[in-house]
Amino acid sequence: MKTIPAGIFKTKCLAIMDEVQAKREPVVVTKHGRPVAKLVPVNSDADEIFGFFSGRGSITGDVVSPALSPKEWGNLR
Repeated sequence: MKTIPAGIFKTKCLAIMDEVQAKREPVVVTKHGRPVAKLVPVNSDADEIFGFFSGRGSITGDVVSPALSPKEWGNLR
């Protein structure tokens, strides 16, 4: 993993971003020798969280009416 001081990153930001995209290798940005940020390539695949449950569920019954009738509700008191 490549390490770059913040001052150099500031002056060559766009070139470093192009390099990270091309080589698919992360870059750590340091300030006074301590890591403060990490620039990583973005995964070009679609985000796996969106649509994860798509097509896996179904509605079986009336989702609008109450689960219990007023008579059944009275028995719970």
